[in-house]
Amino acid sequence: MKNTESPGLSERFNARSIREFSSKNAIVLVLIGLVVFIGFVQSSFLSLDNLVNILRISSVRLIIALGCGGILITAGTDLSAGRTVGLAAVIVASLVQRPDYASKIFPSLPYLPLFLPILAGVAAGLIVGIINGFVVAFLKVPPFIATLGTMVIAQGASSLYVDRPPRGAQPIGGLRGDFTDLGTGSLGFNDTWAIPTIILIAFVIFFLYWVMLNKTRLGKNIYAIGGNLNAAVVSGVNVKKNLITVYVLGGILYGLAGVLLAARSGGATNNYGQMYELDAIAAAVIGGVSTNGGIGTAGGILTGVLIFEVLNNGLVVLGVSAYWQMVVKGIIIVSAVALDIRKYTKKR
Repeated sequence: MKNTESPGLSERFNARSIREFSSKNAIVLVLIGLVVFIGFVQSSFLSLDNLVNILRISSVRLIIALGCGGILITAGTDLSAGRTVGLAAVIVASLVQRPDYASKIFPSLPYLPLFLPILAGVAAGLIVGIINGFVVAFLKVPPFIATLGTMVIAQGASSLYVDRPPRGAQPIGGLRGDFTDLGTGSLGFNDTWAIPTIILIAFVIFFLYWVMLNKTRLGKNIYAIGGNLNAAVVSGVNVKKNLITVYVLGGILYGLAGVLLAARSGGATNNYGQMYELDAIAAAVIGGVSTNGGIGTAGGILTGVLIFEVLNNGLVVLGVSAYWQMVVKGIIIVSAVALDIRKYTKKR
């Protein structure tokens, strides 16, 4: 006797499995769909050089988004991220100009070991992070207002730093080759098997941040603070200490991103980093980080960044006007979040 119920159960099981898989991996499916669609319309998009270029650009964006993402998980926000990146970029660029460059910021500056300018750029981000964390954790200023203030301060500081009267703020160029290699060089056996250095650095940062979120007490506390602040306090979490730490980590990441941005572009201006914080926050939210706090993953942030950069690059390759690019990006943000929201509402 044949079992007439098995096919129906199997079909329902398969349909349910497909729905669950689609719900859990909605953001990844959106990314794959974008790549396939753009590659089908314009085959040059799928060229190895173009894909590597997307990853190069994504490397800096990912580091910024990780810093913003951790803060978002605590139910905070950081509007100073982009301008902190710019401040770090001009500082490190001014310290690695070639000795023979005519328009040096510091003409008498001796040749510095490479790690010192890099530390200076990262330290700039660290200082901004400390200020943000202190103002939010101890002065109880809402993160939106606190980081808006430091955003303006960082913007003014970077402009003052490169201001050379009577010409005003000037671009910084003539950077040393050993520094620009961080952004444009590669590591490997030969040209065929070489991996861009900036991508390797971003991967290491991503891995360390993933470990921090998933395997350390700090990571657990970040989720606890964002999920339920009162419960976190009752359970013994030192909220002030952890908030300062997550803002400091964000600042360090912004500083490192500024260093890599200057290395990749071969220079810096006081306009570097403009609007980067909004792209980073949007990428994190697209990747599943909740603006209400307590939810988000490093992998989701990575996927959100890739979606943004694939979208940016693909629209340029397709010849879409800048105005339509903004419209399309807005639709993608809303659609991706709508598809992904079901997974997290169920967990809540």
